[in-house]
Amino acid sequence: METKPTEIGSSKMFGGYNKRYKHFSPTLGCSMTFHIYFPPSSSPSHKFPILYWLSGLTCTDENFIIKSGAQRAASAEGVALIAPDTSPRGLNVEGEADSWDFGVGAGFYLNATQQKWKNWRMYDYVVKELPKLLSENFPQLDTSKASISGHSMGGHGALTIYLKNLDKYKGEDDKFLDQLLAHKFEEACRSVNVPLLLRLQPGYDHSYFFISTFIDDHIRHHAQALKL
Repeated sequence: METKPTEIGSSKMFGGYNKRYKHFSPTLGCSMTFHIYFPPSSSPSHKFPILYWLSGLTCTDENFIIKSGAQRAASAEGVALIAPDTSPRGLNVEGEADSWDFGVGAGFYLNATQQKWKNWRMYDYVVKELPKLLSENFPQLDTSKASISGHSMGGHGALTIYLKNLDKYKGEDDKFLDQLLAHKFEEACRSVNVPLLLRLQPGYDHSYFFISTFIDDHIRHHAQALKL
């Protein structure tokens, strides 16, 4: 099976390109898709720092790319966006689609511990396989300069991945933490003297309307962390 990514879609946006790829993942044991937004570049030798975006429950790699409008700020800041899928698909494991918050579309960016769910290794996929795949196949990406963010399940995934891999990522930020026990996170940061800017946005819900409203702030935050 072909592990090298094959381009299956492309669309121009804000001077750059959204490109969708498909590849076989040895980590997950199935075919996976992911999106890359390449900002415009005046030089073919220029290498872009990258921002991984981890999406929420029931999402695929398409939701953020289609709905967020993040490409406007990513184009202006010169940051490539990487949007992986949220779980393995097509494995036909019994019960994998019985619930919207467990199984297909709900990988939680963790490695499963039970044998039945042995293919659910989204932590290894996001932290190990995908960066290596990008580094080996996309010379225009600088995978050594990476940041990570996300929404809902993906916000939780971005925080836990960052805290476990402080040497791999230059910053993390998920400003909508109400459903992720924001007060507990704030207390934990305070207890170990970790600086935290917690911004709650009154009146906004947990949808992509919220994301598209504040996504420029996120992109600028990560561009600053990447020293652009």
